[in-house]
Formats: sequence, C-alpha cells, structure tokens
Amino acid sequence: MPGLLPLPLITPDLPGTGGVIKTRPRCFQVEEIPLYHPCGRGEHIYLCLRREGQTTRRLQQELARRLGLAESAVGFAGLKDKQALTTQVFSLHLPGGDPRRVARQVAESLPVEVLWAERHTNKLRRGHLLGNRFRIFIAEPGPQAASCARAVLEALERRGLPNYFGPQRFGLEGDNAARGRQALLGRGPRQKWLRRLLLSAYQGELFNRWLALRIQRGWFGRLLAGDLAKKTDTGGMFLVDDPAREQPRLEAHQITYTGPIFGAKMRPAREAAGELEQEVLAAEDLAPGLFKRARLQGSRRPARIRPQEVSLEEVAGGLWLSFRLPKGAYATVLLREVMKPQREENPATEPDPL
Repeated sequence: MPGLLPLPLITPDLPGTGGVIKTRPRCFQVEEIPLYHPCGRGEHIYLCLRREGQTTRRLQQELARRLGLAESAVGFAGLKDKQALTTQVFSLHLPGGDPRRVARQVAESLPVEVLWAERHTNKLRRGHLLGNRFRIFIAEPGPQAASCARAVLEALERRGLPNYFGPQRFGLEGDNAARGRQALLGRGPRQKWLRRLLLSAYQGELFNRWLALRIQRGWFGRLLAGDLAKKTDTGGMFLVDDPAREQPRLEAHQITYTGPIFGAKMRPAREAAGELEQEVLAAEDLAPGLFKRARLQGSRRPARIRPQEVSLEEVAGGLWLSFRLPKGAYATVLLREVMKPQREENPATEPDPL
C-alpha cells in the first residue's frame, strides 16, 4: 500500500498563519471534559491530575506501581499528548483507600498536581469523556497572522471541520497503516497489542481516504442518499432517505453524516453513500471476510464537526488559540487548517487522543 495520502484542506482558499507549535509543553494545553462526575461513593477513586512531559500509559504504570495495583486497576478515558500540559482523570480500584491519603501519596511521589480526588462506582474506561478543551500557542507566525486565523476560524464555523484522524494515529514514521494492512492480510506481528494498534491505524487510514474522496468530489457540505447521519445533540443515528429534506439540518450543524470504520459489524451506508464506501474498499482489493477474521467489529465516525468555544488572543511572539473538540477529534487537524504548514510532519505524540 502506498504511504499516507495528502489530505485536502477545507479552507484551501484562505492563507494560513504559519508558525510552530509545541515549543514547550505549556504552550500546548489539553483539558479533558468528563462524560460524568464522580458520585462520592463506590470502590474506585477518581484522581484529576495536571501533568506534563509524561504519556498517559507511563503515568498509568507509575500510579499502579506506587499504589501496589495491577495496571488493569488504573483506568483512564483517553490518551493525551506527552509534550503538553494536560488535565486528565484516572480511576484507581481501591475499595478501602482514603481519597485524601491517596491524593497526598500521589502528589508526593509523582511529578503531578492533584486537583481533586473523589469516589465513584465504576472504573473509568476508554471513551468515557465528552471531548477536550485546547489552548495552544502558535509561535513565530507570519505577517497578518491574527486576521488570517480569524478568517479560517470563521470559515470553519460555516463549513465545518473534516474529522480526519491526525498523524499521531499512524506512528512516528507514518507507516502504521501500511503495517496494519499487512496484519489484516495475516502477515503482521504476533503481539496482540501491536496488531490491535496497527489494525486500528489501517482503519483510520481507510476512513481518511473515504473523507478525502468525499471532499475532492465536492460532497463535504452536502448529504448523499443513503448516508447514515448522526444527531449532534443526542447522538441518535438515522438513514438519510431524502437528502434535500435533511440538508438544512446539516447546514445548521444539527446533524452530521458519518463515515466508515470498516469492520465485520459496521452498519454500511446505502445508495450513493454506500457506493462511495465500497469504492474505497475496492481500491484496496480486500477479500470479503478479512475484517471478521481479524476480529475487527467496526463502527461509524462523525465526518463533519464544528469546533466550539473558539477564541483567539494576539500576544507578543504569537497567538493563543483556544477551542473545544468532541472526543476522538484531533487538534492537529484544526491547526493544519489555521497554520497551513509548508511541510507536514508526524508530531511525537500518542496515537489516539480520545
């Protein structure tokens, strides 16, 4: 399979700011937005931690080691960037532990700030969040950077943002998707965790190819017959049988169409929308049954999202850009629209910022 394809921008008609990000961790701030708050009782202690310079998995390991727990007893909702100032919640299965004592122990033994500790009834699991808030400093931008950024942000408000998987998904060398295709064909690594990682990267690449194709054909801002759409308030999914009737709701960002995370149990689109999905699969020449054999269930992913709580502050040396994204969306995808980097690179971050 060829390498990762260039992904079309949705604001190619507008100039970018240029500049660089992540000059230091505190210039890339991420705050997790919880799906629910702890109720004050139960066998699990929820810790809200602020940290920088550590991966989520490394902190999970350190929490388990310092508290004498198995790693599986430490839960989190999603992976976060290493080179960032991150606010994130972890759960600890400690039925008899005192939250205040545990908070003190963690604060004294690890380079983190404990913001609060509360009990809850269940383990925190992947996906148990609404989204993430970001505050990012764009350093050394070009001339008229603030006006360029505002124009792009206003356009994204109207047009929506393509919900691509960001480059973090595909590894530091950008080859995880190609290796995932080999794993799907039965020629991948034997380690289960690595196979899962690579197969997930390949699913993400297929989604990106599908979305890029839709944009190239001028269908990003319109519904197709047979689309599977999702309500942005309740998450309810439905089949689009009359695109003209539903188009006003798409333009008002009340609904979004979804794209394929291919798998054995994925609900496929139909009619014109379904034909586009089949075109992506046909181009990969994949035999029927491969996803089932690899135990990939599949799902649907919102394809067109709108950033929330957007603000821009011009300061000496650059711009502070703040925004909120739903879970699974990548800040780097929005930054790519705003900055229009001349050369795209894979940032040294984690593979899946849920």
